[in-house]
Amino acid sequence: MTIEANQASRDDKDVRRLDRVIIRFAGDSGDGMQLTGDRFTSETASLGNDLSTLPNFPAEIRAPAGTLPGVSSFQVHFADHDILTPGDAPDVLVAMNPAALKANLSDLPRGAEIIVNTDEFTSRALTKVGYAGNPLEDDSLDAYSVHRVPLTTLTVEALKAYELTRKEAGRSKNMFALGLLSWMYHRPTENTEAFLRAKFARRPDIAEANITAFRAGWNFGETTEDFAVSYEVAPAVSAFPAGTYRNISGNLALAYGLVAAGQQADLPLFLGSYPITPASDVLHELSKHKNFGVRSFQAEDEIAAIGAALGASFGGSLGVTTTSGPGVALKSETIGLAVSLELPLLIVAIQRGGPSTGLPTKTEQADLLQAMYGRNGEAPVPIVAPATPGECFGAAIEAARIALAYRTPVFLLSDGYLANGSEPWRVPEPAELPDLRVQFATGPNHTLPDGSETFWPYKRDETTLARPWAVPGTPGLEHRIGGIEKQDGTGNISYDPANHEHMVRTRQAKVDGVEVPDVVVDDPSGEARVLVLGWGSTYGPITAGVRRVRKAGGKIAQTHVRNLNPLPSNLGEVLRSYDRVVLPEMNLGQLSALLRARYLVDIQSLTQVTGLPFKAEQLATAFKEALDDVH
Repeated sequence: MTIEANQASRDDKDVRRLDRVIIRFAGDSGDGMQLTGDRFTSETASLGNDLSTLPNFPAEIRAPAGTLPGVSSFQVHFADHDILTPGDAPDVLVAMNPAALKANLSDLPRGAEIIVNTDEFTSRALTKVGYAGNPLEDDSLDAYSVHRVPLTTLTVEALKAYELTRKEAGRSKNMFALGLLSWMYHRPTENTEAFLRAKFARRPDIAEANITAFRAGWNFGETTEDFAVSYEVAPAVSAFPAGTYRNISGNLALAYGLVAAGQQADLPLFLGSYPITPASDVLHELSKHKNFGVRSFQAEDEIAAIGAALGASFGGSLGVTTTSGPGVALKSETIGLAVSLELPLLIVAIQRGGPSTGLPTKTEQADLLQAMYGRNGEAPVPIVAPATPGECFGAAIEAARIALAYRTPVFLLSDGYLANGSEPWRVPEPAELPDLRVQFATGPNHTLPDGSETFWPYKRDETTLARPWAVPGTPGLEHRIGGIEKQDGTGNISYDPANHEHMVRTRQAKVDGVEVPDVVVDDPSGEARVLVLGWGSTYGPITAGVRRVRKAGGKIAQTHVRNLNPLPSNLGEVLRSYDRVVLPEMNLGQLSALLRARYLVDIQSLTQVTGLPFKAEQLATAFKEALDDVH
């Protein structure tokens, strides 16, 4: 029976409407859970649901099969209304083996649906993860709705017409599971089939085998008695302003933002990068866009990568380097050089768990102080932090605006949660993007006492304090570069104490003078005494938590800081206008410490360093406690 025929017979089964669903696919890191989740997400986006995702996987390329540390999962939350997080607790868990079940069972609420691949529940597999008996045969799962499905056997049976070994055929069980879930939640199928044909274009037999497994899973849902109910989640039409939308991850949005910045500045974009999780996707994506004047360079190490990017900026390009925390440490000397040279440079740091190698595939916000102060001497740099995956696009453009206008290196602080997570994103119209074009120095800019004219490389713009951007090779614009202190104006090497203090204070004043928008406070009642402040990827969980408190009748305000250096000019006034300020961070209180020192405000720091984002209910509970304390 074809999918089309089954579609017509769906009326034979119960179809229930839901306003939202949270699904988690889990299995070994080689089971294709990330691909499965990504395809389900793409089809969900095409239907117009609002969505948020959370990929979670081991750092090893192939983690130990069948073990708890080797479990890879992908969670997708989709709804018919505006949502902000991947969800606290899954409504559905697809567990491909005992390890996946055991690693995720504690997150499930009572009544959740569990779809298990019974073929993998062997004595050996159960023993490997510490099960004394088979949970599918005792009463330990009685609180859940369990669907026992021999996914591997059914997949192998569906592919018996293909010349594949059982092991080869079994690899398509993730597509069988995807087909089954696509049937359960009325997801489209055409785009996934087209995707598989494109992905395996060089192996059409493998492509067709995966498509057959996908269709078999869909048909299984339609014909088996075990799945008597399917579900519909209507499009979230009212949640989105008019426009063209696509599903986008933070890293992809960031890459597109960098391309757009280069176009809006009418400058070549140069990326000097060394692969590092979770930033490598930006390098991969930018390497595809030579047609937009993008030149990507995979260097031999982090130091060479930023050195090349800074050299490109010296040569008149928009220089960019991408990395994560360990790479920032290695790049610190060259960032200081960029501060001294006063050249535009974007340092994209996508934070992960530390210290050292830490948790390469997990998220954290613990590199803020490193971005602020992780260089020798007084070396201030502006810092921009996006709040959502889609906002990474605008953050890249904002970072480029600051770097180009003020001739300074700029940090863009994303994190693993934003980088790998995805959401619907409205594609902006070109007319909505800012004009980032700059004027290069073209000739002498200073008149000497004798009336002759010369070029001074550190003669500054009176408004921005930016020095001229002189492209090497331009006649008459020869000047010194290097890390030794320069004399203001002439750019000659200077050891004069007064000049050094002047230059240090001028560089600080330039960063302090960067124009950034004020923070906007969301306080519907105007009577809140508690303010929740956030930065970076905590925006989604914070906002979801605040909504829950307000729904319960609590009066609470919220604001989010996107420019971390310099801080918005009205932030101190805002903080002092509330009895209690609560600041959740995925670190040990780094922004809290900065704000306490700057504004002398007693901020309640709420911290977490688990490698995972906050949960909405967790924050809602903390916010309610803060409200109780001030009443």
